[in-house]
Amino acid sequence: MRTDDFDYELPPERIAQEPWPVRDECRLLVMDRKTGEVTDRIFRDVAEYLQPGDVLVANETRVLPARLLGSKRGTGGACEVFLLRERFDVEPKTTHTAVWDVLVRPGRRLKPGTGAMVDFEGPDGNVVLSAEIIDWGSDTGKGERIARLSTPLDSFDEALHAAGHTPLPPYIKGYAGDEEMYQTVYSQAETSAAAPTAGLHFTPELIGSLKAKGVEWHTVELQVGLDTFRVVDEDDPAQHAMHTEFYSVPQSVVDACDAAHARGNRVFAVGTTSVRSLESAFDRESGKLRARDHEATCLFILPGYTFGVVDGLITNFHVPRSTLMMLVSAFSTRENIMAAYKHAIDSEYRMLSFGDAMLIC
Repeated sequence: MRTDDFDYELPPERIAQEPWPVRDECRLLVMDRKTGEVTDRIFRDVAEYLQPGDVLVANETRVLPARLLGSKRGTGGACEVFLLRERFDVEPKTTHTAVWDVLVRPGRRLKPGTGAMVDFEGPDGNVVLSAEIIDWGSDTGKGERIARLSTPLDSFDEALHAAGHTPLPPYIKGYAGDEEMYQTVYSQAETSAAAPTAGLHFTPELIGSLKAKGVEWHTVELQVGLDTFRVVDEDDPAQHAMHTEFYSVPQSVVDACDAAHARGNRVFAVGTTSVRSLESAFDRESGKLRARDHEATCLFILPGYTFGVVDGLITNFHVPRSTLMMLVSAFSTRENIMAAYKHAIDSEYRMLSFGDAMLIC
């Protein structure tokens, strides 16, 4: 198995640059998990493939306004600081300060030990948040640093919402529409650097109709990291170091999945982050799903993996050579996935985060 096995030609014009105006009216490519047979549908048709008693599990995380655009104190040079994950192990969080792992640009101007400070303004032009670069991050080659953030406002959360912007994937250029379209309608706590994009296609009405049909709706939380957009650089994917993310699976989800399987129903994951949450919570020794509360996972799902919980998957189309291409290939076969992607591109499906959806069952 080579990383090249999960590469495909993605024409730039097929990358969706804005969301579909009505979430559940985008296209849906339905693929038989075993045979690879594909059918072209509309997303709201997903209800036809779900039976009463089936369970849908979605990731309820919300995207932080994690992109901060500011100026370096003393020089006025433009800088960008991107929040990755909060660091409670460096120093205690207070009302007005917090420490985060961040990405910075330009890295040459923002080095630890130089007193580098970046200020960020709110809508009124006043500085509402500042970042002091205090240490190197775990991957300095990609611009990672550790920053102490401070604010004169009443809370860090208030400052972040005054200065921050919702981050979009790097392949989406110049989107100026409603940033709420990059949030799911059921999102809750702001804990992620990127959206669980398979869930973007659901509307309250569709969720309501599924529940009325007898389909159970449940949520987990996985804090999506920026690494979700990165491709695998190693020739052998087994040598790739999977990034760590934190996830929670409530006992109510465990009970629902166990009950569904006991009565012969299926568990559908909405998105690869829900897959990783459920499969990370599955105890291989006991063969049982276990509740988890803010635990770390670096689960890397490659072809050959045996799924313990998930029977069906709703997902978007993914970046070539990514860990997500490997995950969906593991859920079916590489050959089936590559054929389905070719069909999608030839049929002018809209690809990636703002694009169309795929149901594998």
